[in-house]
Amino acid sequence: MTRVLVVDDQVLVRAGLRAILEEEADIEVVGEAGDGQEAIAMASTAAPDVILMDIRMPNMDGLEATRRICASEAPPHIVILTTFDLDEYVYEALRAGASGFLLKDAPADDLIRAVRVAASGDALLAPSVTRRLIARFSGRHPLPSANLGSLTEREREVLLLVARGLSNQEVAQKLFLSETTVKTHVAHMLDKLELRDRVQAVVLAYESGVVEPRVN
Repeated sequence: MTRVLVVDDQVLVRAGLRAILEEEADIEVVGEAGDGQEAIAMASTAAPDVILMDIRMPNMDGLEATRRICASEAPPHIVILTTFDLDEYVYEALRAGASGFLLKDAPADDLIRAVRVAASGDALLAPSVTRRLIARFSGRHPLPSANLGSLTEREREVLLLVARGLSNQEVAQKLFLSETTVKTHVAHMLDKLELRDRVQAVVLAYESGVVEPRVN
């Protein structure tokens, strides 16, 4: 059972998200919060696996709440709820440790998939809009990363493909490897780079200049 916390300052939005999620037998909504401060408190008490986090909220916005929650020990996975005009804030949330983002007007099936993907520890990187987002706000001034030198040639190849939005299955097909082997390479890569998940690996890849931004 995947435990979900819904965070949005609009009561009707929270109710709508809850209604969609509670139709699924494997998803349980364990709470709702109306701002970032409530989200931080409930992240501790309700022990969610996934948080759906709005950006613009009173008292404390979703960006600051994401930073604080992701800085805690064994934090839940956070999916940012956004609209196109908040792209820059979403990028900052990804840097802070969010597992991806979902547009507020996304279909119900996309919402459910987002929760399941985040709960599995994967990242919401496949949609082309995500790649456009990262390409827009990263790579302008490449930053060095000493840890990149610790990667093997194969791990660097995996990083390049992950940064371009490929899933483990797609990386496996591209490199003629088993999916299990790719998962192992991803785990080693994250460990060496001291990163929490694939999203942070993507951000690092663009910021360090390993992958140049491009719009697909």
